[in-house]
Amino acid sequence: MDFQLITRIAPFIAEAALVTVELTVCSLALGLVVATVLAVGRFSKILPVRLLATFYVSIMRGTPLLVQLFIVYFGGPQFGLESTPFTAGVLTMGLNIGAYMSEGIKGAILALDRGQTEAARSLGFGRLDALRLFVLPQAAPLMIRSLGVNTVILSKSTALVSTIGVVELTYAAQRFVTSTYKPFEVFAEAGAAYIAIVAAISLIVRSIENAFTPGQEARP
Repeated sequence: MDFQLITRIAPFIAEAALVTVELTVCSLALGLVVATVLAVGRFSKILPVRLLATFYVSIMRGTPLLVQLFIVYFGGPQFGLESTPFTAGVLTMGLNIGAYMSEGIKGAILALDRGQTEAARSLGFGRLDALRLFVLPQAAPLMIRSLGVNTVILSKSTALVSTIGVVELTYAAQRFVTSTYKPFEVFAEAGAAYIAIVAAISLIVRSIENAFTPGQEARP
């Protein structure tokens, strides 16, 4: 084990880890917006809207993220949609994880008593207002665990953007392996960085769960 190498590349691995975190946060923000729109669409009474939302989820969940990434980054310019590797990565991962997160939001909404919606409608609120003001806030605690799991998956999926040249953890590790010929030390350190990121996400999710369930310890 070359501890000197591990120490020497640590600052560069840390810098690449920050890019991974940035990718995760930006993709998560986009994914939450996409997931909310999809969830609302799948409860719409307008059949074309409901079918379109369902079709989108099926396509995004049914095709590999790597293929989607290549379509956006390499195929986009064919239609005049050029983007940087970072932007293409955020866009692709956000659109992809949004489809998965919408399932968690949908499940949380279905878990609520239908009487909540009926009560809001009886007070004169429209369907969308009832969903936005009453249903979603009450469903939020039920979707935290699912959103947390998807965020962990998202953070590890950022490794795929190394294929289009984004200098995140996996890309940086590959470069060091090429120059040092010591893959074990390099990838072990990169793996430790991923573990640290996932641990931080888990702590944040647990804190949010505790905030929504005061006086109760969140489940492990």
